[in-house]
Amino acid sequence: MILPRMNRPRRVILLSTAAAALAVVASACGTERINIPKSDPSHASDAYAAQLFQERCAGCHTLSYAATHGSAANPRTAEAINGPNFNVRCERPVTRVLYAIENGGFSGAYMPQNVFVGEQARQVAMFVARFAGRQAPRVPGVPICQTQPIGTLPALPTASAVASLTATTATTTAAATPAYGHKKKKKK
Repeated sequence: MILPRMNRPRRVILLSTAAAALAVVASACGTERINIPKSDPSHASDAYAAQLFQERCAGCHTLSYAATHGSAANPRTAEAINGPNFNVRCERPVTRVLYAIENGGFSGAYMPQNVFVGEQARQVAMFVARFAGRQAPRVPGVPICQTQPIGTLPALPTASAVASLTATTATTTAAATPAYGHKKKKKK
């Protein structure tokens, strides 16, 4: 059956409605939100760290609290760049996570070094240590991740400590470097 031609206003309204419905459906597909418990005492800091993790780590790592799915679901089809699934892998103590962030993981093969630096590195390390391993299968004789201590991060050096270290290094280097071509004359 051949339908009669629609007039232009009716066709525009119909196409606009269909496009809007398609946009709503498409925008909802595959989206997940960062899921930090509101009862978490450091909710704001963890939400910020989860956003950073989502921006820079989602391609290789899975962590449901940051809404990322970068790890391979099947180890047989995994690619070399698929990083650990932090839903099931416990990452404690936090100094271990910070080491991986600063040094490109533990193998140094695919993860970039210093993917985060300074305070951002510390916040992401604490976030991963706090939320990783929560879906790990129970293994007899192995403590669950939440019962293992998170640990603490070393204090950041203060500006005066950095200046002092820089001055000491410069003085030590200058004193240890001989002036080539010039011998010290002995005083008589």
